[in-house]
Amino acid sequence: MTSSPVSRVVYNGKRNSSPRSPPSSTEIFTPAHEENVRFIYEAWQGVERDLRSQMSGSERGLVEEYVEKVPNPSLKTFKPIDLSDLKRRNTPDAKKS
Repeated sequence: MTSSPVSRVVYNGKRNSSPRSPPSSTEIFTPAHEENVRFIYEAWQGVERDLRSQMSGSERGLVEEYVEKVPNPSLKTFKPIDLSDLKRRNTPDAKKS
């Protein structure tokens, strides 16, 4: 039995820098952490923007789907999970009901 190829979205964008965000009242993050979060957020916003542009037909080639030529056999039974759902199920309020 053959498994279907694994696909990934690849973004070929550039990193932009922006000013630091103000510190939160309860959590303290290092400047490096804030920069990493900001980079990931901005890069993902760029991916979503580029995908919308490609879907509307106005741009091509910035985002492409990567498909493994030879899928990893150890991932054959991998099932993705919804992290938001997992978090909800593991919160104290969810366990009371």
